[in-house]
Amino acid sequence: PSGGEKKPAAADWSGGAGILPGRETIGPLLLMTTTPAFSIAFWYTVTHLNGHFLEFARLCYEGGLFATFMEIWPSWTDPVAWKLIGYFLGFELFLMKAVPGKDFTATVTPKGNRPVYKANGTACYLITLATLLILAKTGTFRPALVYDKFGEILSSMNVFALLFCLCLLIKGNVAPSTSDSGTNGGWVMDYYWGMELYPRVLGWDVKMFTNCRAGMMFWAVGIICFAHKNMEVHGGELQIGMLVNVALQLVYVTKFFHWEMGYMCSMDIQVDRAGYYLCWGCLVWVPSVYTSHSFYLAEHSPPLSPLVGALIFLGGITSIYINYDADRQRYEFRKAKGECTIWGKKPRRIVAEYSTATGETRKSLLLVDGWWKISRHFHYVPEVMGAVFWSAPALGTAFVCPYFYVMFLAILLTDRAYRDDDRCRKKYGAYWEEYCREVPYKIIPGIV
Repeated sequence: PSGGEKKPAAADWSGGAGILPGRETIGPLLLMTTTPAFSIAFWYTVTHLNGHFLEFARLCYEGGLFATFMEIWPSWTDPVAWKLIGYFLGFELFLMKAVPGKDFTATVTPKGNRPVYKANGTACYLITLATLLILAKTGTFRPALVYDKFGEILSSMNVFALLFCLCLLIKGNVAPSTSDSGTNGGWVMDYYWGMELYPRVLGWDVKMFTNCRAGMMFWAVGIICFAHKNMEVHGGELQIGMLVNVALQLVYVTKFFHWEMGYMCSMDIQVDRAGYYLCWGCLVWVPSVYTSHSFYLAEHSPPLSPLVGALIFLGGITSIYINYDADRQRYEFRKAKGECTIWGKKPRRIVAEYSTATGETRKSLLLVDGWWKISRHFHYVPEVMGAVFWSAPALGTAFVCPYFYVMFLAILLTDRAYRDDDRCRKKYGAYWEEYCREVPYKIIPGIV
């Protein structure tokens, strides 16, 4: 379609409505008061109650909710935990600056800004894993210590992350980095959602640090440490289920860092501001929940035959590849401005216009081919399936605990699909309606 046939959509397309209720004040307050406690409850349930949440609920019922949490809450002043946190985060901050990488210019923001990043994620990731393995091999560091001190680490990281988000709130009020900033209507939402879209401190990009180099990097480091604990428990032998679980996740996280610059153009970065939701989530929720199945399997991995393990791995690697290939198609399509081939032919596209907050009219290409012809967010399906497969080695040893991440991810991605759909409808207007006619389903064809 030509630009003269349709009018660009309204300039305020910085966010979208999802399916989860209470986003204004009640929901954020509820999340901010419960999620830190849940991270500790999850750790305690795995390490002391064999992953049985009903047993934890019984403790709370008999002893009182507040009294139970006061009793089980690990120390947040443990010096070993703070040393581990300091070494890890300090090392990642150093690598962000020291490791060379090409400049990458991301997509335009609602206010017309274009953030620039250093594309050195894969190198930093490989250096981090190599450093961990060298420290373990030389006996300089015992990786299983992370498992043993995980409760204290989570308790300390809760304190650090809450203060970190407070600093971001103050910075957003006093010295915002770009024009993509401002209040959300009150201090609760400003703390929860954040004041800035792209905050930077002394040259460090805050969201790249919290999301990629703290959260995602610990995902890989943490599960390797948990695998070492599994070996200690089983006399130096790594259980097949633990091997499959960790191997699949390492493939997934490696894929993430290979595609990191594509992630910097995703909804997490383009839409979600740097506040409790994103930064506390990446500093505490990702380490505690995204690695939860591996943390559980460290001491509760059931026997698994090589054949079953191989079948689970095959299903998981297929899911991860499809997820990667879908992201790759869209990334290369955008990079080549549509002048590429997808599944052996030139992809179909819609040329959509939109307006920035400054009144400037711009154009985007909407991909209507490959995996993106199946549904508007089909890549979420293999992402959830990948999580199902790497959680599968638990084989029903606990009903909820090893599969909590799968349930959380399914809810998160469904809500995100609705949020992104609403944002794109605001951004592209009639062009998005045309796209929805071409690709009528959000996630699963014929269902949603």
